[in-house]
Amino acid sequence: MTHDWDIRLAFEPGRLISGNAGVLLSRVVRVKPGEHHPWLIVDAAMNDLMRPALYDAYHHIDAVRPSGKRMTAHVVGPVCESGDTFATAREMDSAGEGDLIVFRTAGAYGGAMSSGYNSRPLTPEVLVDGDRWALVRQRLDVSAAAATPLPDWLR
Repeated sequence: MTHDWDIRLAFEPGRLISGNAGVLLSRVVRVKPGEHHPWLIVDAAMNDLMRPALYDAYHHIDAVRPSGKRMTAHVVGPVCESGDTFATAREMDSAGEGDLIVFRTAGAYGGAMSSGYNSRPLTPEVLVDGDRWALVRQRLDVSAAAATPLPDWLR
């Protein structure tokens, strides 16, 4: 049965496409023993990926070079805020100090919501297409910002 409805349909794919198009790459800087599970402290922080801190958004976490082993861990950033938590008691690929991990589905709002909170520079952004890549947002040169002279009234 066909109908000749006089309507116009519009679709907004939103996070479904753009979320899956981006990841946040981070390095485990320290593994701290915990009472029940270890704490993986990574070099990314809540200012780089705000969604978990703001509304407990779930981002799958994988090791860049998985060993096939699994672990349950808390994954946190270095900002020392209670909101600087990416995952609590998360089963994930086993990862240790120095290992690279990837936060999946970070493409939607990841860069747009990022900030320089706690004097942390914005993460660089890299656009990848197959075997081609381009730096589309450079990391702020902190030494250049520190070289800015203070106003006379602060000296």
